[in-house]
Amino acid sequence: MQFDDVILGRRSIRGYKPDPVPKALITEIIGLAMRAPSSMNTQPWNFYIITGEPLDRIRAGNTERMVAGIPQSREFRTGQAFAGQHRDRQVGVAKQLFSAMGIERDNKDKRQDWVLRGFRQFDAPVCVIVTYDRALDGSDDTPFDCGAVATALVNAAWSRGLGAVINSQGIMQSPVVREHAGISDDQVIMKSIALGWPDETFPANAVVSERKSVEEATVFVGFEK
Repeated sequence: MQFDDVILGRRSIRGYKPDPVPKALITEIIGLAMRAPSSMNTQPWNFYIITGEPLDRIRAGNTERMVAGIPQSREFRTGQAFAGQHRDRQVGVAKQLFSAMGIERDNKDKRQDWVLRGFRQFDAPVCVIVTYDRALDGSDDTPFDCGAVATALVNAAWSRGLGAVINSQGIMQSPVVREHAGISDDQVIMKSIALGWPDETFPANAVVSERKSVEEATVFVGFEK
């Protein structure tokens, strides 16, 4: 693929084929992603890549704890709930997804099932947990760097025919993730990325989230035209 094809064609994938993803292909994708920029070349990121039975245990633990009402224990700060235009965009993409999946507003069972898909890592065959070195905890540069490497990872995956979706539901119950992924104490769990071969028959995979215009997002200073 050309660069523009990757950027303009990529979309978040929430439905996957069960087919395994070769370890060598994932290694290649991670190698590409790690060319992402990082502040002063600190490269704070690490990756725990999980599949098979350990991933099944994480899925089960996440969903069981959430259904039981155990409070989330995400390690990286969550911030305040979205409001204003940011909340509008959050609701907007949810409406797109629910429409594609035929989930009506008053259908609580289907809405709940959709939420639980996130805690199951969207049933993807692979989960990538992005962590950062605890020695850098509190640095504003570190989450920026982890965002850069995560973006590079999903784009590299797309260029190789794989789909992905960056999410937080899969790490909301961090003790479960730590136990079954064997994450060391010197790491802080930042994000999770579901990864696998896209199921093109899954309706939500056709959703392309809306973007605000360049004019809305950009201020040019010092340009004559």
